[in-house]
Amino acid sequence: MKQILQIMLVSIATLLQSMAQSGVIKGQIQTHDGKPAEAVNVQLSNTNKGTISNADGVYRIERVKSGNYTLKVSLIGLETKEQKIEVKAGQTLTVDFTLAETANQLQEVVISAKNQFAQKESDYIAKMPIKNLENPQAYNVVSKELLKEQLITSFDDAIKNAPGVNRLWTATGRGGDGAGYFSMRGFSVQPTMINGVAGQTNGGIDPANIERIESIKGPSGTLFGSSLISFGGLLNIVTKKPYESFGGEASYSMGGFDLSRLTLDINTPIGTDQTALFRINGATNYQGSFQDAGFRQSSFVAPSLTYKVNDKLSLNITTEYMTQTGTNPLMIFLNRTRKLIATNPSELQFDYKRSYTSNDITITNNTLNIFGQANYTISDKWTSQTNISRSVRKSDGYYSYIMYRQATNDTLVNRFISNQNATGTTTNIQQNFIGDFTIGKIRNRLIVGLDYLQLVTHNNSTDYIQFDQVNTSKANDTRYALLTKAALDAKLAVNTAPTKSQTDSRTYSAYLSDVVNINEKLMLMMSLRFDHFENIGTTNFATGITTGNYNQSAVSPKLGIVYQLLKDKVSLFGNYMNGFRNVAPVIQPLADLDGTFKPQQANQYEGGVKLDLLQSRLSLTASYYDIMVNNMTRSEVLIRDGKQYNVTVQDGSQQSKGVEFDLVANPINGLNIVLGYAHNDSKQLKVAESLLNRRPTSAGPADLVNFWASYTFIDGKIKGLGLGFGGNYVSKNEITNNAITGVFTLPSYTVLNATVFYGIQKFRIGLKVDNLTNKEYFGGWSTVEPQMPRRLMGSVTFKF
Repeated sequence: MKQILQIMLVSIATLLQSMAQSGVIKGQIQTHDGKPAEAVNVQLSNTNKGTISNADGVYRIERVKSGNYTLKVSLIGLETKEQKIEVKAGQTLTVDFTLAETANQLQEVVISAKNQFAQKESDYIAKMPIKNLENPQAYNVVSKELLKEQLITSFDDAIKNAPGVNRLWTATGRGGDGAGYFSMRGFSVQPTMINGVAGQTNGGIDPANIERIESIKGPSGTLFGSSLISFGGLLNIVTKKPYESFGGEASYSMGGFDLSRLTLDINTPIGTDQTALFRINGATNYQGSFQDAGFRQSSFVAPSLTYKVNDKLSLNITTEYMTQTGTNPLMIFLNRTRKLIATNPSELQFDYKRSYTSNDITITNNTLNIFGQANYTISDKWTSQTNISRSVRKSDGYYSYIMYRQATNDTLVNRFISNQNATGTTTNIQQNFIGDFTIGKIRNRLIVGLDYLQLVTHNNSTDYIQFDQVNTSKANDTRYALLTKAALDAKLAVNTAPTKSQTDSRTYSAYLSDVVNINEKLMLMMSLRFDHFENIGTTNFATGITTGNYNQSAVSPKLGIVYQLLKDKVSLFGNYMNGFRNVAPVIQPLADLDGTFKPQQANQYEGGVKLDLLQSRLSLTASYYDIMVNNMTRSEVLIRDGKQYNVTVQDGSQQSKGVEFDLVANPINGLNIVLGYAHNDSKQLKVAESLLNRRPTSAGPADLVNFWASYTFIDGKIKGLGLGFGGNYVSKNEITNNAITGVFTLPSYTVLNATVFYGIQKFRIGLKVDNLTNKEYFGGWSTVEPQMPRRLMGSVTFKF
């Protein structure tokens, strides 16, 4: 004991002597507009001493030996600031710095220096501000920082970074459902939500105005209804918003298959008081094809204005307009009425470098989305939020596809074409009251909302006609080159005329959701929605007859629980979530059989864990889910009085279960890792005999892996140089799967991508190779769709 005491006394004396011979350096770092600069590196030259500024911009370095030093302040993407200093024993030296960047400009740099891809916090997932670790639901976020690093030029490539999401179908541009289709938890879904409200398109989506993409998992009918989402979840696009200083960037990309893309982002305050803020994003894009014909050309502009009326009221209006013209992607439809002869792409006698179209057979999609939001602070506990959105989307031109229809071979394809002339309009109005208050000692975060949604489609398109037949096994089939605009117009004029009609539906909803803090670690979420759907029906303007009108109501509950093992670091979560889908009535063959039905119901049970560790350097979500769908309609043969009748019954069911894993890590400065895995087991339980116990084709591949790793050098002569590598693994995909036709399987594949980039201050260049190994692979959903081979592209960006 005496020896231990002596050692302690000697250690204390040594420490005191060291402190007497050393000094302290402290100070504050501010941005150009006078705000604290957080997460800035402060380093003392020729020593291992350094620190990082805190949220107040304050830093402190202790036990610095007396002497002369150079104090350096730096961050990736910023010019290093240096100051000569002299440290004296026993004294504290104060050294303050002012950066050339504003607070908003610095925030972008801070994000890139830290775990830049793990921006999980969102006001849209639960329709109110709660943290990721407080939310009893799994969701994934794809940030604009990741899109920039990967040189992303399309929404389809961007969504490959979301675990468990796979593209089933490229956007076709046709009326009604021309946007792309994706699989999520065993169900198909389209990207139909922008900033938490309706925002639709008939074509592709330009990523120029994307701040982040949120894939919200599981049946989410309680907060988002049923008309625009699926039982697997929804895709919500969050757009870029104005900020309080001048800035922006211009970027140009070019690459293989005639890629040429120009983007522009400009932000500026209006006036000196910064009550009005304006931002505009725009893009022009041209992409050719690896096939003998095919292209996509688009222009996009998205102005956004925020106006702070006073301390209580702020307004935001965002507009997106996009026009795109191009050919349809090649989609090979398989025969659906007989046993398949070919059962995979290699067995089809098909040259996948042929497009079976021509560059004058095009379709144009114009899309206008307008979003308005008013936020009003009622009190320190209550806020009113009003959202209004309006979408107008048009399809004008030719939609074409090819299909094997022959009874005896898989070599002769029919080319089908329709002249599309369709306009869809969507109107969405939401009124939310959001509260944060306590009852006794229990905190409640409550949202009470009303929602109105109207969907209208005006259709003036022709029916599909067969243009001709082409032998896919013969490269010299002269019919291949006969498809021209003139020949097509002549055939359409003879064979068909447009069918003028209008379809109209309206949904009225009320919902509430309450997050209750039982204590600091235990939280409950209780939510409920009432939904009333009115299908006005489809009116044929030639006959004046309206058909298909019906009304239906549904109730959708949601329960969730979160227990934080370590507050704000480790959470266990579980939920019961519900989704529903309205079911139209049918006319039964017998008068005593009821043809009205209840809504389909999907009920999910999910449990998992969320981590936010090492000062947010490690973010993880892992979950297991089980979704059961009931009240599905199916056909059944009824025998009565010796006669057979095909009737519709509502006892069908489907189960979809699986696991998902989402990891985003920044283990050391400059190194970023994104890793996702999803396994889905989906099965049709009570359906037609030909589909019994089979995986639905809309479920897509059973196993998906996405990964990306990048490293940026943060100091030295090559500071700002970075490398990135990653890709996707997709398991086999049974795009046709029933007892009548058999199974057609798209083989599994791994596609790798790599990038190298260099960025310093206001300048950045990058090179990328897509499909590094030049892998031949296919996508599809009851179709075979060949994908792009290897492509080299480059990009240059200037910030201001």
